[in-house]
Amino acid sequence: MRAETESLVDEIKQAIALLRRHFDWDQAVKRLDYLNNRAEDGDLWNNPQEAQKLMRERQSLEDGIKAVRGLTQALDDNLGLIELGEEEGDRGVVDEAEAAIRALSGEVKARQIETMLSGEADANDTYVEIHAGAGGTESQDWASMLLRMYTRWAERRRFKVEVLEMHDGEEAGIKSATVLVKGNNAYGWLKTESGVHRLVRISPYDSNARRHTSFASVWVYPVVDDTIEIDIPESDVRIDTYRSSGAGGQHVNTTDSAVRITHIPTGIAVACQAERSQHKNRATAWEMLRSRLYEEELKRREEAANATEASKTDIGWGHQIRSYVLQPYQLVKDLRTGVENTSPSGVLDGDLDEFMKASLAQRIEGGSGQPVEDIE
Repeated sequence: MRAETESLVDEIKQAIALLRRHFDWDQAVKRLDYLNNRAEDGDLWNNPQEAQKLMRERQSLEDGIKAVRGLTQALDDNLGLIELGEEEGDRGVVDEAEAAIRALSGEVKARQIETMLSGEADANDTYVEIHAGAGGTESQDWASMLLRMYTRWAERRRFKVEVLEMHDGEEAGIKSATVLVKGNNAYGWLKTESGVHRLVRISPYDSNARRHTSFASVWVYPVVDDTIEIDIPESDVRIDTYRSSGAGGQHVNTTDSAVRITHIPTGIAVACQAERSQHKNRATAWEMLRSRLYEEELKRREEAANATEASKTDIGWGHQIRSYVLQPYQLVKDLRTGVENTSPSGVLDGDLDEFMKASLAQRIEGGSGQPVEDIE
């Protein structure tokens, strides 16, 4: 067996082990047996909603377990062929089996990304909030650069982006913005982008051309659908209305149509000013609040399972997830995974997949943070 093939075999074995760990293999097999038995229960469809939920879980588990077993069997079969070919001196058999292993490596990587995006809400659309940190115009300009970066990333994937709320900066940039990103697995891809982003550059707003460090925070939470029940008593919220901000002119709102809803127990606040109608903005804000509270619940579950900390913290030193350096050198570095890119202009133009894949892989690998390459 060639050294290249031996290396691929090791990678495939490691990937399969990670997939099994992600599934919690023994428990997943037991759970599938239980779901198969439930599916044969004639009374199951007395509750159609519960039945559909059970059948979706059953199909997902069945597909995952079948895929891992198939990958394992294919690897064993081709290793057996290589051994047989080498014993009989049949180079053709060996070459054919090695080619099959190379193809198998691609299948494993594809299965890895499917696993990364198999969370409860990963397939959903998502909200993205961006807030400038302290520092006035510098941080506000940085926040607008981040908004452009995520918009460009979404466009590359042919996702749709809708601006729901935006507050312009005093001189340039934005103080904050909330956008809705629509597309398959939008939340799954973007969910690891929550945190503080740091920019180092020569300020275009400093007449002395000094180097400045700016911070902005990003917060990502999924759109929830009607199948997810979230009860929010009206006594737990405060609703404020205000006049929408914008560029001015004949289309500027002259009524208090923008809506902000604050969830008093948690302090979570959401706002929408996308529509002229206060009624529509209020409805959208309620949906955003439901999504934020749902995301908080998902985060609590993950923290309980992985004993990790929340990433939303103060917008400043010590809490960054990624650093973007434009001067004195060119580098974007993710502080969680160690992934680096020496083309900040490309990253700021939406080239984010490498960082996202590594962060998603880190969740499966339990913190080793090895990037997953060549996954489309």
